[in-house]
Amino acid sequence: MIVLPADVREGIVARAREGTPEEVCGVLGGEFDADWSHVRSSYHAANAAEEPRTRYRLDPEEALEIFERLEADGEGIVGFYHSHPRGPAEPSETDLEAATWPDRSYVIVSVTPFEVGSWRFRDGGFEREMVVES
Repeated sequence: MIVLPADVREGIVARAREGTPEEVCGVLGGEFDADWSHVRSSYHAANAAEEPRTRYRLDPEEALEIFERLEADGEGIVGFYHSHPRGPAEPSETDLEAATWPDRSYVIVSVTPFEVGSWRFRDGGFEREMVVES
């Protein structure tokens, strides 16, 4: 389960819509363990992928800055978010190949059709998780 505050969700959705037709991405901060996550903050990051219309990749330097900021604020890396401008809110094969953070949540915003889904990465695959708004 992931607890996603309404203001964080709305911010992610707005970024996804503004970024269309390219995928947008970012980092989610807060608290987590292997079974639940509570998001407290989100940080937009530049999409450094060579093909940003169909892939996302966090800019490594920017990601490091975000990780350091989260640590300074006493938050953990809950997970990541990105958008699918024209597809389902489900991980693609590319998303699976790029996932590297076990037990973290990967929130996906589908712009068309609109949907927000979350998936937890573990044991080399994704498991859908319930999204609870607070």
